[in-house]
Amino acid sequence: MKELRLTVYGAEVKCPSCINLPSAMETKEWLEAAVKRKFPETTIHFVYCDIFKPTTTEEKIFSEKIQNEDYFYPLVVINNEVVAEGNPKLRAVFEKIEAELNYSK
Repeated sequence: MKELRLTVYGAEVKCPSCINLPSAMETKEWLEAAVKRKFPETTIHFVYCDIFKPTTTEEKIFSEKIQNEDYFYPLVVINNEVVAEGNPKLRAVFEKIEAELNYSK
């Protein structure tokens, strides 16, 4: 089975247009709970990346793009592909996971 990695990028300070939305960390926790309920038999690695403290090459690339305003945060990335930004929709996340799982069969 294909390994899935869901990364939520963000920062402690919310973006100016996200004042009334959950923080990036809260978004990661919410997504993790929802995805685990929907896909209980699937192993998905959930990661939170502070855009000012990236550790991997992939994290550095996406963090730089967010800081350059190419993307809004929280940014949701599954296996190196952007799935949602700003206020992520569960449907888009679920569809991407389903597509990844079907691809690996």
